[in-house]
Parts: sequence; structure tokens; C-alpha cells
Amino acid sequence: MASYNPPIDDIAFLLNEVLDFDGQVQTLPGYEEVNAELAVSVLEEAGKFCAGELEPLNRPADEEGCKLENGVVSTPKGIADAYKAFVAAGWGGLSGSPEFDGQGLPRVTQILLDEMLSSANLSFGLFPGLTRGAVEAIEHHASEELKAKYLPKMISGEWTGAMALTESSAGTDLGLLSTRAEPVGDGSYKIKGTKIFISSGDQDFGGNIIHLVLARLPDAPKGVKGISLFLSPKFLVNEDGSLGERNGMSVGSLEHKMGIHGQPTCVMNYDGAIGWLVGEPGRGLNAMFTMMNAERLFVGIQGLGIAEAANQKAANYARERLQGRSLDGSRGPVPIIEHPDVRKMLLTGRAFIEPARALAIWTAMQMDIATRHPDAEARKRADGFVALLTPVVKAAFTDFGFETAVISQQVFGGHGYIREWGMEQFVRDARITQIYEGTNGVQAMDLVGRKLPLENGDLANRFFDLIKQDLQAASLVPAAEKITAATAAALDRLERSTRSILTGQSDPTAAGAAATDYLRLFALTAFGWMWAKMAAKATDADTPLKVRKLAVAGFFADRMLPQTLGLEAMIANGGASIIALNPDLF
Repeated sequence: MASYNPPIDDIAFLLNEVLDFDGQVQTLPGYEEVNAELAVSVLEEAGKFCAGELEPLNRPADEEGCKLENGVVSTPKGIADAYKAFVAAGWGGLSGSPEFDGQGLPRVTQILLDEMLSSANLSFGLFPGLTRGAVEAIEHHASEELKAKYLPKMISGEWTGAMALTESSAGTDLGLLSTRAEPVGDGSYKIKGTKIFISSGDQDFGGNIIHLVLARLPDAPKGVKGISLFLSPKFLVNEDGSLGERNGMSVGSLEHKMGIHGQPTCVMNYDGAIGWLVGEPGRGLNAMFTMMNAERLFVGIQGLGIAEAANQKAANYARERLQGRSLDGSRGPVPIIEHPDVRKMLLTGRAFIEPARALAIWTAMQMDIATRHPDAEARKRADGFVALLTPVVKAAFTDFGFETAVISQQVFGGHGYIREWGMEQFVRDARITQIYEGTNGVQAMDLVGRKLPLENGDLANRFFDLIKQDLQAASLVPAAEKITAATAAALDRLERSTRSILTGQSDPTAAGAAATDYLRLFALTAFGWMWAKMAAKATDADTPLKVRKLAVAGFFADRMLPQTLGLEAMIANGGASIIALNPDLF
């Protein structure tokens, strides 16, 4: 069966014809030489690396897993060499700041590389993904000295990064954490405590591992206002930049997990590890959320990547697997892709993947606009859209991504349940994306409790107005009329639900009860928006890709947007039935 095929044709269609990469990104200061043609050519080479070097390691690494022996972590066979090849080829520094020796390419190229990494080998992709998140936190909040000392080798990928937040008694509620940081007297601190669930906490690639650790200073108040952020490397760094002695940290154990077995998820003990303050004392969460928001978008892309790989394998299998007779009974056995239920499962996955990729690119463009546009108002507008969409991308992409992995496994029947075909690994690996970097329920509460009320609801209304403008333009294209009308109806439901939530903010039960349903309603409407934009550009249907776009857009209108009817009804029904049952009776 064919292996993973990077979706370069789809990416080229989106960048060139749908989302106007050249008009939106190439016009930004510093990106003048980066057009869609260059971006696609870079991503084509990245896709070759992912498919040729990383995808073949995915299943063997899952089966072998990581090991901890005598305090030393070893990754599965081939992973360390693949990582070194990844760094040598320059992929680690793709979007890194040129000030610290990065290549400075747009965020769009980075997000699409992350998708292909996640499709090919989700466990591997966490190493550069977490490193990049740590880089962003350091770049935005650390002293110039720390930046100069650590960022060049982190951006290149020679050194990796990890973030150490969670403790056994402090997960989502970080105000409960107990790790301490004692001042040494020379500007450094000794960190003491234990963290759990630390992805990429250690590895055997060589180089250094830069931990960003949340801890409390001796005089810190209780709660989140008493948390500070510290940079603590596995090896202390000498004045000439070479690695010095081992810092006071160790791996207590490796977590035994459902999936991502090729990724070392560590229990980290900080036994007087030397660290340096990042940002201001007591404002550690402010600094850490720079990393976490970047990681939440990255995790959403992981859900998309898994869905693409799983759907590809399922479609290839369905074309080859002979079972049953044709619908009219005249032929048999026939490829199972002729059976309506199999087609529905494949189309459901495809109907999510394609608009999700488009929405990811659009969001990445807003990130670039927010950092580079010469007009302050344009930067503010784009930054608002990114803030609004971050919980949606993280939660919806991973929810739909997991669902796509499951139905893709279902296409294989019993063969999907055994290791040989690799489908059960997709399901196991995808499951963590709904949990880490803030569970999807937390993302939904962030959307309804924090993002919708921003600017008294004007931020959400600006986003909805933007969708209306694009739907109006797409409605003039005959081939896009169906998806445009269906999305417009979904947007009406979303706006009504938004008004209901905003007027009921004083009732936390109602907001909590509505949150996950509202986020899904929001996501489906946004996907419909992207389908309308794609359908309007596929009207000539002069390529197989455009024929597929129009057909899957019709499926999305008929079979997925009707979910918004039920979601609106559930939101309107409130939370009374959710809290009615006494906890003792569960």
C-alpha cells in the first residue's frame, strides 16, 4: 500500500488561488522575496524528508518505545539520526528569527511543515515543535544575555527545548504548584521540585536541552500571581558557548502512555538545578502563555496531520480491498469504496481536513500580519483574530482529527485493529492531542469565557462580518451557491448562540454547559467559510483537485453542516439538566 503522500497540490491551490499568499504575506516587511512559488518549493522538499525519512520510522518507533536505563534516556532506533539529519537540512530554523541565525520564513510555511511532520511521525514532530515554543517564550520575555546565549542553537535545532509546568497536584490549576526557586546571589536560582508529563524532557541526540520551568520564589504569594518562569539547561553553558557540567536535574521515570511511544515523556526531578529568571518575578504565566499559545496552535495542527495520514491510508485501502457486491448486485466482489457507508467515512474525514488546512493557513497569515504589518490597526485586528481562533484550532482540529482517525480505522474493519496496518497507532497517538496543552474542555471555556467577551463582543462580530463578506462574494459563483447558502444558515445559528452566551455571562453554569457545543458550532461554521472560498475558486473544475473540491464541499453542506442545527438547540437548552443530578448519584 502507498505510504504517506504530502498534500503539496492542495497546499499550492490554497496559497495561489484561495488565500492569496502573495498579496497577504509577500507584501509584509521582510517577506518581499518569499512568494507562493518559493513557499511551495520549500514545502515540497520538506514533504520529501517527512515521507522518506520520518514516516518509515513511525511504526517501528512506536513498537520499540523510549527507554530509561541508569538515568539515561534512549529514543527508538533511527530517531536520533533522523533528528540530526533534520537539523543538518535546516528544517529546525525554518521560521526562526534571522537575528539569531534562523531562516525567517513566514509562519505559514512553518505550520504546513508541522502538519507534514505530524502526518509522518507525530512523536518526532514534538522535538522541534516544543523547541520552537520555548524559543518564542525566550525571545519575547528573556534578557538580551539569555537570548544571545541560547537562541541561536535552539533555533537551529542543535539544542532542544521543553516546558515544565505540570505537577502531580497541579495540572490545569497551576496556582497549586509547589516547585521552589531559591536565589543564589549571583542572579541565578536553584530550582527544587518534581514535574510530570514533560515531553522531550530528555533525549539522546547530543547537545543541550533547555527547560522552561514554572516555580515559586521564597516570598511569592499563593496562587498564579506567585509563579515565576526560569530557564534551566540540562548542561550549564560556558562563557565560550561550549557545554559545561551537568545541571542538577534528572529523569525520575518515563511515563507509560497510550500513544506517542517514540516521544520520551518524563518525570523530571529538579534537585537544585541552576536557572535564570525569564521575564518579571511573579509573571511567569504571562511568559509561559507565549509558549503555550504557540503550542496550542501546534497541537491543533497535529490533529490535522494525523487525520490526513489516516484518511490517506483508509482511501488507499478502500480502493484495493475487495468485499461484497455492487449496489445493483451485478458485480462482486467489488472494492469497498463502492459501498456508501465506506464512502461516507472517507468523505467525512476529507470534509474536515481540507477546510481545516485552509483555516490553519489563514490563521498563520494573521500571525504574520500581527507581527509585521506596518499599520498598527492592522496588526491589532490580526492579533485579535489569532486570539479568537487559538482555542478553536486547538480543540476542533484535535476533536475532528481524532474522529477522523477512528473512522479511518473503521474502514479497515478487523485489519484496522491490529498493528500491521498502522491504523490503531493513529488512534492512540491522536488521543493525546485532545488532552495536552490544555484539555479541549478548557479550550472551549477559554473561547466562551475569555475570547467572546473581548471588546464587548466586537472581536467576534468582526470575524463574523468577515465571513459574511466572503460568503457574499462566493454566492455570485454558481458552483459555490450550495455551500454558501448552507454556511450562511450556520452562521446565523452561530450568531444567535453567541448573543445568547454573551447575554448570559452572569450564569457560569450556562456558559460551562454550552462551551464545547459552541466551539464545535463555531468550527463547523468556519470550515463552511473555507469551503465556500475554495468552491468559488474551483468553479471551472478543470483539474481532478477542483472536481474533488466541489464534490466534497457538497458533502460538507449536506452531511456535516446540519450538525449545527442540533448544536444550536443544545446550547439553547441551557445547563439545568447537566447539574440536576446529585453528585452522589453518579
